[in-house]
Amino acid sequence: MSPPASPPRWHCRGPGQSRGGCPPSPGPAALAELVLHPLAQGPAQGGLQRAPGAHLLRHLLRAVRLRHPPTPTPSAAPVGARRPPHPSAPRAPVLPAAVRYGRFDPEDQRSRHCPYLDTINKSVLDFDFEKLCSISLSHINVYACLVCGKYFQGRGLKSHAYIHSVQFSHHVFLNLHTLKFYCLPDNYEIIDSSLEDITYVLKPTFTKQQITNLDKQAKLSRAYDGTTYLPGIVGLNNIKANDYANAVLQALSNVPPLRNYFLEEDNYKNIKRPPGDIMFLLVQRFGELMRKLWNPRNFKAHVSPHEMLQAVVLCSKKNFQITKQGDGVDFLSWFLNALHSALGGTKKKKKTIVTDVFQGSMRIFTKKLPHPDLPAEEKAQLLQNAEYQETMVESTFMYLTLDLPTAPLYKDEKEQLIIPQVPLFSILAKFNGVTEKEYKTYKENFLKRFQLTKLPPYLIFCIKRFTKNNFFVEKNPTIVNFPITNVDLREYLSEEVQAVHTNTTYDLIANIVHDGKPSEGSYRIHVLHHGTGKWYELQDLQVTDILPQMITLSEAYIQRRGGDTATSSGAGTSPGL
Repeated sequence: MSPPASPPRWHCRGPGQSRGGCPPSPGPAALAELVLHPLAQGPAQGGLQRAPGAHLLRHLLRAVRLRHPPTPTPSAAPVGARRPPHPSAPRAPVLPAAVRYGRFDPEDQRSRHCPYLDTINKSVLDFDFEKLCSISLSHINVYACLVCGKYFQGRGLKSHAYIHSVQFSHHVFLNLHTLKFYCLPDNYEIIDSSLEDITYVLKPTFTKQQITNLDKQAKLSRAYDGTTYLPGIVGLNNIKANDYANAVLQALSNVPPLRNYFLEEDNYKNIKRPPGDIMFLLVQRFGELMRKLWNPRNFKAHVSPHEMLQAVVLCSKKNFQITKQGDGVDFLSWFLNALHSALGGTKKKKKTIVTDVFQGSMRIFTKKLPHPDLPAEEKAQLLQNAEYQETMVESTFMYLTLDLPTAPLYKDEKEQLIIPQVPLFSILAKFNGVTEKEYKTYKENFLKRFQLTKLPPYLIFCIKRFTKNNFFVEKNPTIVNFPITNVDLREYLSEEVQAVHTNTTYDLIANIVHDGKPSEGSYRIHVLHHGTGKWYELQDLQVTDILPQMITLSEAYIQRRGGDTATSSGAGTSPGL
C-alpha cells in the first residue's frame, strides 16, 4: 500500500528511518532549498509544501545534528575545558541568511511596522535640559519617552523606562546617546524614516555648504507649534537671573567665524585634554547651543540654555550662577579666556579660533609718579631716577574698555537729572597714543597711555558704566552717540602699523544694553541679521524688530563690531556687550 499523500505530521526517528508515511529526511542543502522556496516544491519532494516555516527550521537543525554527530575524542577532557576540533571532522554547514536572520525573525517585521508611532507627542519633546533619568538622576543609558517627554534609565525588565512603559502604556523611546528608537516593553528597535526630524532636533548637523549660506538666508522657518522664526534670531529662556549670560551668548552666536567653527563638531571634538579636565565641557555645550540656535527645523521658536549654563556654573566654580544676577563684561572676559584655554590655547604661542577672531595688540606706556604730598624739589629729583622713567610693554587684548566722563550731580531747571551725551570718538581718544590717564593704587600712582598696534577682525567695546566703592555700586547713565557703520580706527594706530592695516573700518553687528539699577537691572541685545539686513531686539524669549536709529538712544554696555575684511568675505560684525 502506498503512503498517504499528505501526512498530518512527521515522526522521524533518525536518518533514513520513517514511520507513518514520513519520507526520509532530506540533506541540509536540500532542506535549506526547501526553506528558501517552500511554495515551489511539489508532492514529489515529500509533501513539504504544507509544513510551516518554524517546523522546517527545527527539522533542518535536527537533520544537521543527526547527520554530523560530534567526533569522539580518545580521552575525556576536563569539565569546562574546550575540546579542540578533530582535523578530519567535517565542518558544520553554514545556514542560509534567510534562515539565520531573514524572514523568520519576527522582530524584523515589527521594527518596520511599529503600531505605536501615532502615540508620539512632539509638542512635549524638549531636549534642551540635562540628559538625566527623572527617577535615578543618572546620566548613563538614558532614554526619552516620546509620549510624555520624560527621561528614564535603561530598557531592561527592571529598568525605569520598562516600568514606565508598562505602567502608563507609553511604548516609544529614544536613546539619547545612540539616537536609536525602541518599542517597550516588547524591546525591539524601531526603524522608520519619519522619526528623523526628532533626531535632528536632538542633534542638529550642518554641512559646509549650509554653513556658507547661513548669512545669505532670509527665509523664515516654521516650528512644530506653528510659530515662525529666523534661525540665529531665537530667544533664550531666562531660568531665573541669567539674562546677563543670555545676552553675551546671543552676541557670540552672531559672530560668523566663531559660529561657523562651532557649528561643525569635527573642528574641536578631537582636541586632547588632560584626564579629569572639566573645562572642555564648556566647548561641547557651547557648540551644542550654537547648533540649536541656528537649527532651521526646531520644534519651538526658542531655546533653553540650561545645559550651557550648568557648564558655566561648574567651570567657573560658581562665580557665575543662574540664580544670581551677574555682570556682562565680567562674564564675557571669563568666558572668552576659558573657551580659549579649553580649546588648547596658551597666552603667547598657541592660538585658537577665539584669538583669531577677537585678539588685538597694543603698546602700554607707563610712568610712575611721585607722591603728591612731597615738596616740589624732591619730586624733581625723583623724576630723574630710572624708576620714574617711562616704560613700554607690548600687550594683547580681547576687548577695549572705554571710560565714560563723570556724570553731573546737579539738576536742570525742571528739577530733573541731566543725562549727558558723549561721542564715541571722544572716549576712543584713550587709545591714540597721546592721551594720558592717571591710575591710582594704595601706595603708588601711575600715568598711562595706550596705542593700538593690531586690530582684530572683530572688535569688542566695553563701556565702563559701573564704578564700585566700599559702600555700593554706582551706574553712569551717560549716552554714547555712536554710528552704526563706518567707524574708522586708523588714527589710533601707530604710523608704521597704518601702512600694514589696509582695512580699519568697523560696522556694528550687536549691541548689549543694561537697563535699570546696577544690582537689579536687566539685559537686552540688538542683533543684525545679515540675511535680511534687519535689526532685532532680543530680551530673553521676546524677539522684536527695531529701527537702527533707536539703537543709538540706548545705554550701550558692550558693542561688537566687525571689520571690512570680515564683511567682504561674507562674515558680519560681532555684537557688542
